[in-house]
Amino acid sequence: MRLDRYLWFTRLAKTRDVAQALACDGRLRIDGRAIDRAHAPVRVGNILTFYHAGRVRVLRVEALPGRRGPAPEAQACYQELVAGAGENGSQRGDER
Repeated sequence: MRLDRYLWFTRLAKTRDVAQALACDGRLRIDGRAIDRAHAPVRVGNILTFYHAGRVRVLRVEALPGRRGPAPEAQACYQELVAGAGENGSQRGDER
């Protein structure tokens, strides 16, 4: 599946144009390799790393969506690997 379609189908980008821009700006990585084209292939098991909504996101592709469906369906297609730094810091301080 094309990278721009994956970003749009999984609702990581609001529009397909935004997904293409995110893919082409060279700041997105698939399995550690910098990507500079929207048609880069995405496969199940790939690790996507990119800056989005004010933080760095690291996602593992769990499934390839067939359509741009509702948010719960889209979120089932990836797993967040790294939580935000503020969230981790507060949780670790409270646990013993």
